[in-house]
Parts: sequence; C-alpha cells; structure tokens
Amino acid sequence: MTDRLDGPEFQSRLQRLDALLQDVERLADPAARSQVGEVVRALLELHCAGLESILEHLEAAGEPGAAVLSACARDDMAGGLLLLHGLHPFSLEERVLQALEQVRPVLRSHGGNVEMVGVDGGVVRLRLTGSCHGCASSAVTMKQTIEEAVLGRAPDAVGLEVEGVVDEPETTPDGRRLVVLTGI
Repeated sequence: MTDRLDGPEFQSRLQRLDALLQDVERLADPAARSQVGEVVRALLELHCAGLESILEHLEAAGEPGAAVLSACARDDMAGGLLLLHGLHPFSLEERVLQALEQVRPVLRSHGGNVEMVGVDGGVVRLRLTGSCHGCASSAVTMKQTIEEAVLGRAPDAVGLEVEGVVDEPETTPDGRRLVVLTGI
C-alpha cells in the first residue's frame, strides 16, 4: 500500500493533474482532445464501478461495514472520491451540519454560533448568532471560517449565504475607517 497523500503532496498532485488537463485542452487536434476525454471518462467509470463494489461489500458486512463507510465518508480524501462519483452516503444537508459541528468550538470561543436555515436548490443558507453579531471584524472572520469548513465538506453546494454578517467598514485610501453619521 502506498503512503497516504496529505497536505502539500496531495495539492501538488492535484496541480499536476490540472496542468496536464490544461495541456490536453490546448492540443491542436480536436480528435486527440476528444480521445483523451474518452480515456478519462472510461477511467472514471471504472473507478466508480470499483467503488460501488466496495460499498456493496461494506453494506453486506452490516454494522461493522456501516462504521467503516461512515469513517470513509468523513475522511476528506475518501469522502471526496465518493462525492465525485455520486456515491457519498451523506446528503448535502448532513455534510453541512457536520462542517458546522467542526467550527462551533471556534465560533463559540468568539462569542458566536451558526445555525443552518436551510438548503434550497443546492444553496446553503446559514445564520450567524451570538455576541459577535454586529461586530464587523469578528463576523467576517466567522464567515470565512464557516465558508472554509462548509465548502471543504460540501464542495457540491451551489452557493452559500450567511445571514448576520456585517460588511467590513469602508475606509479612506490611507486606511482610516469611515464612520457614517446619521444625525447629530
């Protein structure tokens, strides 16, 4: 078995794959581009069939198999492969909830929290709550933390809307904050 690809090694391989695919797109011969596309599709179909077979064996194993599948589904790499092939056992909503559970300790340490309002047409709607509400810098930091977690667990989300986020205050060209006075 090969060493597990994590972090920089995995990113390096993804970048290499992306560069190779871009090279294929630049091929002058449309027939060659088409044939390479067919090879990639056939390879992905073969991998999908293999993953489906593995999932059938896990299902047949009962509770121990279900535990292994759950662990695989929560793993970034294995879960990503299951998602790529449409085989992920957790729904978009379930994966978003898992991501929110991951970030809750960080949010709570800043006096905030997040709740899922719903998922509609693949668009995830969330609401920030807590004492950070209305504080621009904390809300923006919380939003970034949430976005990273949700999109890491649910890259298939079509969009992400976060209520309760206050935009960063406007600044002058020299970086000073502008304060809008509504009345004196």
